[in-house]
Amino acid sequence: MATSPRTDVEFPALPVPETPALKLAELVRLQKSAQRITASLDLDEIIERIVSETASLGGCVEINLYLHQPEQGELVLAGVRGCTMYGKGYRMKVGTEGMVGYVAATRQMRYAPDVTRDPYYMACEPATRSEVAIPLQVENELIGVFTASHCELDAFSPAQLRMLQGLCAHVAVAVHNARRFHDERDQRQRMSREAEEARLIQQALFPHSSPLIPGFCVSGLSIPVGSIGGDWYDFIPLRDGRWGLVLADVSGKGTAAALLMSATRGMLRSLAQTGSGPAEVLTRLNEMLVEDIPSGRFVTMVYAELDPAKRKLRLANAGHLAPLLVEPDGHRWIATEYGLPLGVASCKFSETEIALGEHSRIAFYSDGITEAALDSGEEYGPERLLAQLQSPDATPENLLADVRKFVNGTGLRDDATVILVRARREKIAA
Repeated sequence: MATSPRTDVEFPALPVPETPALKLAELVRLQKSAQRITASLDLDEIIERIVSETASLGGCVEINLYLHQPEQGELVLAGVRGCTMYGKGYRMKVGTEGMVGYVAATRQMRYAPDVTRDPYYMACEPATRSEVAIPLQVENELIGVFTASHCELDAFSPAQLRMLQGLCAHVAVAVHNARRFHDERDQRQRMSREAEEARLIQQALFPHSSPLIPGFCVSGLSIPVGSIGGDWYDFIPLRDGRWGLVLADVSGKGTAAALLMSATRGMLRSLAQTGSGPAEVLTRLNEMLVEDIPSGRFVTMVYAELDPAKRKLRLANAGHLAPLLVEPDGHRWIATEYGLPLGVASCKFSETEIALGEHSRIAFYSDGITEAALDSGEEYGPERLLAQLQSPDATPENLLADVRKFVNGTGLRDDATVILVRARREKIAA
């Protein structure tokens, strides 16, 4: 999205006067006025400068600047000097009201050397004898209409009218740039507010604390690369003291990914309470997503059910990275036989069951960890993940701190999320 004023519209040079009536000093003054008018991107400031600068023209009793509002087919009075009948905010219909409406419709300057003889003139100040209305245009786009009224009959010479037309060309570009800058600034601010609201809502969907599970320490952490992430993890309480553990990565970024993540979360939480295991839950969830989400969108996910009483973990994998299991006598990546990412196509999911010993550790993680890379292309990789998980100080916080230390200034390029399950020996009461 462009955020700067237009640079492809040239400011025209002011015409050199052809008669002695317009002195060189007035030309220089108007040239400086044009420079001051175009030196700002603040619309209110520009309008104030326009009416202030041109109001000092000798003998002018009234200066008006109307801005075009195409949606309403109207012109609104945005800047005024000398008029006692109409104030800022006064509106005129294009093509139907006064010289202003006529000029807006025809896109041609209209000069009334004697306002009493002009059929389009709308009386305002009693002292007005002549008036000129000039359209403000940028590449055939109507920006507004400028008017100047004088207390003498036929007060504007042809050279002065050309001079005002040249000045209005500068005014049109200045107003166009300022309005565009103002609109884009408002849009950026609105998008920023919406993104912050989405971030707060998304953060509220993450667990606020680790679950209390006898014999196990379960914790998670997610660091989004932007204000809104596509990663998600959750701890879901189930019947009989069991817990559902889920880590997912939604395709795409930003608000679209956040919406898909939120919908997936709601469906999974509902299915987890009625399913008979991770494979069935993912099968049913996939059927729902295949029908609902747009083509090209998908979700990778690991879903597991932890039974602390039996010290067993059952898991199914929908196209996600294989969890890492570390035990005193070695480690292994927990692979499942089959399972596509959710939302791609109808399929079934296989299931794996793991017995967890007193010192077992298992990590679910997103590719934002293993694929975190330096500018050289070197990745954090599975070996560094394994080294962290083997450390006695292994925690999600320590792992993600190590990933950030590794990229050192390069920064994370994708959301980084981890769930760490650590078995522990329960103390026997005396």
